[in-house]
Amino acid sequence: MLSPHAEADTKPQLEIFADDVRCTHGATIGQINEDELFYLQSRCIPREQAVNMLSHGFADEVLEHIPAEAVRELLRGILNKSYLDVEDRGS
Repeated sequence: MLSPHAEADTKPQLEIFADDVRCTHGATIGQINEDELFYLQSRCIPREQAVNMLSHGFADEVLEHIPAEAVRELLRGILNKSYLDVEDRGS
């Protein structure tokens, strides 16, 4: 979540059939890791840029699994714009 006003509602699902238990989640959410943020900031990277770098890294892990390069690049462009929009609102 890149905004202090954002909200996420997830719906975990637990299914139990005889001896088989399965739990699924619709999304994985969490805060930016403060240790990773500190590491980047300790190397003179401003906080906003560090947050942006960590966000890109997280998204790229997902995007790399998309086989169509054109789709990957389109999604990267959309994400880049959304990161910039969040930074502009935070200023």
